[in-house]
Amino acid sequence: MTKLTALLFLVSFSLSSTVLANEQKHQDKAMMTGLDTPAAQVITSFHNALKSGDKEQARAALADNVMIFEGGNVERSADQYAHHHMLSDMKYLADMTSETLEHQVKIIGNTAISTSRSHTKGVFKGKERDYQSMETMVLENQNGDWKIIHIHWSN
Repeated sequence: MTKLTALLFLVSFSLSSTVLANEQKHQDKAMMTGLDTPAAQVITSFHNALKSGDKEQARAALADNVMIFEGGNVERSADQYAHHHMLSDMKYLADMTSETLEHQVKIIGNTAISTSRSHTKGVFKGKERDYQSMETMVLENQNGDWKIIHIHWSN
């Protein structure tokens, strides 16, 4: 009876492990959706521009009237962001390594909604950083071009 119980346990454990692995793969897929869309490509381009310090590319992804919420502050235009906070974001991100943990982009008509969560690490101005952050972006299709009209960053 003991051998039969052990065998049943092993079979049950093997099946459970397979089911859990398949559920994890499905969950991982669900956590990364819509990334092949043109709207998502604009977001990727914006992130890459901030990381590499490309002011023109970063500015081009933003609608003129973009609203950016971060840390209780708001910037009410692309020009305001480009002349103030963008440069400090670029300097900061140049020293950081960021891994996207999940990212979903959903398009509804001429609007795209992007939600993501990332893990960021690095040293900036002598201080070690290691945290998770969240980002929500809203994009609008303006004359055939996707533009970021709203960003909300938090960590």
